[in-house]
Amino acid sequence: MKVDLRHDFLVVAGGGTGQAYIYDLKSRKTESTYQLAAPGTSFINDVALTSRGAWFTNSRAGELYFVPVGRDGDLGAARTLKLTGPAASVDRGFNLNGIAAAEDGDTLVAAHTARGLLYSVDARTGASAEITGVSVPNVDGILLQGDTLWAMQNLNNQVSRIRLGHRLDSGEVRQVITSPKFDIPTAAALFGDTLAVVDSKFTNPGATTFGVVVVRAR
Repeated sequence: MKVDLRHDFLVVAGGGTGQAYIYDLKSRKTESTYQLAAPGTSFINDVALTSRGAWFTNSRAGELYFVPVGRDGDLGAARTLKLTGPAASVDRGFNLNGIAAAEDGDTLVAAHTARGLLYSVDARTGASAEITGVSVPNVDGILLQGDTLWAMQNLNNQVSRIRLGHRLDSGEVRQVITSPKFDIPTAAALFGDTLAVVDSKFTNPGATTFGVVVVRAR
């Protein structure tokens, strides 16, 4: 999920429902529900915000979905972006997972869990390319700020800090962040030089409490 502070929206990926949800933070009411893909055969996994709207991944299809958000907060009809190139591959297990947008919103970065790779995606055409030099097994959520990307590697219990090339065509792992408190990290938020990392506890199905682990981002 992501928060759109310009319009006071909470934007949520709906997993196996195939849906996306947008909530009004002030009224706490559902602003809109989108059926992006068929329920049961899709998994809407993550969302990234740009100045023009919200992008969603589907871990069971080589496509993305875009919900436009106008300057005044008006919501448009969702559209599907069919991908070409390596990001369109659908392997066994989870495929496209975390997603982030470059500052201009024209280029997206998507994580492919099954392949442990990162891909750049042209938000207009759907053309994709591998970000070379980077291997991130069990990659889940990602966080992008400028030319730095943090990749949550869930079952590895670690976060990799990656320096990307200015064209987003290559990268290098500069640091691997670990903590004895990590319990399957899947997402994070950045506050200055601090990462707040969400523990999913996937390997503990009986878990009743969940938390956030705070670590240095660099």
